[in-house]
Amino acid sequence: MKAAEVARQLARRIRLERHPVGTLLPTEFELCRQFMATRYAVRKALGELQEQGLISRRKNVGSRVESALPRTRFVQSLSSLDDLALFGKTNSRSVQRIEEVVADLEMAQEIGCPGGTRWLRITSLRHDSEDLRPPVAWLDIYVEPAYAGAAHAAQESPNTLISALIEAQYGRRIARVRQTVEAVGVPASQADALKAQVGSPALKIVRRYLDATNTAFEISVSVHPIGRMSLLSELKRSGDT
Repeated sequence: MKAAEVARQLARRIRLERHPVGTLLPTEFELCRQFMATRYAVRKALGELQEQGLISRRKNVGSRVESALPRTRFVQSLSSLDDLALFGKTNSRSVQRIEEVVADLEMAQEIGCPGGTRWLRITSLRHDSEDLRPPVAWLDIYVEPAYAGAAHAAQESPNTLISALIEAQYGRRIARVRQTVEAVGVPASQADALKAQVGSPALKIVRRYLDATNTAFEISVSVHPIGRMSLLSELKRSGDT
């Protein structure tokens, strides 16, 4: 059996808890026998599982199961609005529901709007190119109710940013995006969909899309479980080119 098939079969066993998290996999010799594979193929397969974050390997100890699901990691480098558009193209959006909401005090504090403001909320999951992996993020996007057309178009255009759809349909352009990042625990209401433990570490990113008058016409709140996304930024000394 080839290394890729050995890796696939072992990953399936781990997912089905035939090899539970915290236990050791059979020895390389035993795996060679079970899969009728060469030692080279088994070692290559174990290396692939280690790269996915499913196992760890230590000399004289063996291969320990660390996770039932592959690690999903996305490095986001943002220095311009074009970079943000590229992020949308590489991470597809799966819309879960669209609903009109009124901001209570908690929501108003989170997204920075007056209490009682009406918004159209688009709840989605973000996936990278490997749909078999857990979602990269839970995403709540708030837009003015007048932009319902763009909200529903988001279902047909999963790789286009909603801000771009608003611009195309209504002509309202982004002048800049204000972003805040904080460490949070995965909320209970999102844990199952994200395939993450309730309260486990996550990054929460709130982005406010501002027009030329400094008015926010779209606000997004995304939650990224630990290990699935990192932010890359670069700082320059003032005056340097």
